Amino acid sequence: MSTHRGRVAVVTGAGRGIGRAIADAHAASGAAIAYLDHDVGLADSAAADAKARGVKAIGLAADVADYAAIERAMARAAEALGPIDILINNAGISPKSGPDGKRAPAWEMPPEEWQRVLDVNLTGAFNCTRAVLPNMKNLGRGRIVSTSSVVGKTYSDIVGIHYAATKAALIGFTKHLAGEVGPFNITVNAVAPGRIDTPLMRGTASAANDAVKAVTPLRRFGTPEEVAETVLFLTSDGGRFVTGQTIDVAGGWLMT
Repeated sequence: MSTHRGRVAVVTGAGRGIGRAIADAHAASGAAIAYLDHDVGLADSAAADAKARGVKAIGLAADVADYAAIERAMARAAEALGPIDILINNAGISPKSGPDGKRAPAWEMPPEEWQRVLDVNLTGAFNCTRAVLPNMKNLGRGRIVSTSSVVGKTYSDIVGIHYAATKAALIGFTKHLAGEVGPFNITVNAVAPGRIDTPLMRGTASAANDAVKAVTPLRRFGTPEEVAETVLFLTSDGGRFVTGQTIDVAGGWLMT
């Protein structure tokens, strides 16, 4: 299919995992892709793979928490690929600095760890959105999708309070932004993955992951490609009347 032909997408955290799957899905659907990641090697490798498949692509290395760096990266993407009309705010971190690789409780969490998670997961989404919105307004169209999480809606003992707080904030960010930019034909949505088989998930103790699987109605972990398919719908013409929504991709885990 080429339902995204003529579109230009920037995907953050695109070097691996869910971000890579989202970027690859858009590339397969005909879009030109900017693979943006903090790791230059991962970004360039992902873009090279896409180019080998005949996709118009560029790898970009930037820290989403650095607005000036993001402005430069978005300018490079637009120069290389054309006007950006799809943004996927996917970059995120979930450090586990507690004992045995578990989350640190609030009373033991290093303040600098709290701040870094907010800077990447939440401010990073704002920075990228702020950088592309003026052009989307001028185009009279746009699609913005952010990666939240089901743990942004209810309690889970797997993640730290910083991660849960940022994922909850992204849901509010999505709703408010959708209201602001709707008159410009720009939709804003979020996806809320559950336990998805990624390097980030595999950094959690296997016993904790197995416990989640046992209470997930579909009795399995999700795949990055399953998240990507949902995002692809939201950025397609089929999703043009969907905005301000957060869609769970969690196999029924933590239904709220």
